[in-house]
Amino acid sequence: GHAIVDTGTGVYGHSIGHDTVSDLGGFGVRGETVKGIAVQGRSFGTGLAGRFIGDVEVTGDLRLTTGQDCAEDFEVLGVGTIEPGTVMVIQEDGMLRQSDSEYDKKVAGVVSGAGNYKPAIILGRQQTQENRIPVALLGKVYCKVDARFSPIEVGDLLTTSPTPGHAMKADDPARALGTLIGKALW
Repeated sequence: GHAIVDTGTGVYGHSIGHDTVSDLGGFGVRGETVKGIAVQGRSFGTGLAGRFIGDVEVTGDLRLTTGQDCAEDFEVLGVGTIEPGTVMVIQEDGMLRQSDSEYDKKVAGVVSGAGNYKPAIILGRQQTQENRIPVALLGKVYCKVDARFSPIEVGDLLTTSPTPGHAMKADDPARALGTLIGKALW
C-alpha cells in the first residue's frame, strides 16, 4: 500500500491486492491497540466522522453510547406540528398522522426524540428530510399520555387514546390485541 496526502484529506490509505483468489489484499487504513482506541474519526461540524461505502463487518459488540431507541423515518402528515413523544398511526396512503382514537390497530409508534431520549439508530434516513421524522420502533422513548381515563403505573400496557397524539392505559384486554404501544416504565 501507499499513503497520499492532499488538501482535504488528513490520511489516505489505498491497498492494491493481487488478482488471485488466495490473496486477501491489504488494508487501506489499519489500527491496532492493546488498551487504547485503534482508529478514531471526529467531525467538528455537520460532516460525518466516518463513512463506509460497501459492507461493514463487526466481530465484536457494537456499542451506541447516545440514544435510547431504534427509530425509522416515516413520511408524516402535518410534520411541522408533530412533537417528539406524539403517538402516531398509519393512514391508508402509508403516511403517518397523530393518533386520535382509542385502541387504534393502525398504531405505528411514538415520535422519537422527547426529553433526553434520542434515537441511537435511525432506519430509512434519506437526504431530503421534508415531511419525514423518526418514529421509535423499539427501545425507551418518552410518550405523551393521558391518565384521565385510568391512572398509569409502572408496568401498565399502553394503547392509543382519544386525546390526539396521546397514549392511555390499556384496561380492556379484549381490545388491546394489536393496539399496544408499549409498557410504562416510570
